[in-house]
Amino acid sequence: MCSDQSRSSLKDGIDKTTYGAFVNIDSQQKKMSLRSLIYHSIIESFGAGGSICITSRVYPKIAVDNKAHLYVFNNGTLSIKI
Repeated sequence: MCSDQSRSSLKDGIDKTTYGAFVNIDSQQKKMSLRSLIYHSIIESFGAGGSICITSRVYPKIAVDNKAHLYVFNNGTLSIKI
């Protein structure tokens, strides 16, 4: 699971680090939970029932209202539902 902050702000000098963590999952279960909470400039993502948590701070100027987007990708071999 990762949080890429490289496009989190147009301003220079702000931390735009990409954070990531490995999530251990049971391959027999075939499901993994991901919950993201977004409020104002904070994004919190919880993976595997809260086993992993990544908190990000963003400062959008252009991504406001209907111009805001959430991107999800899967580098695995199976399809996913969001």
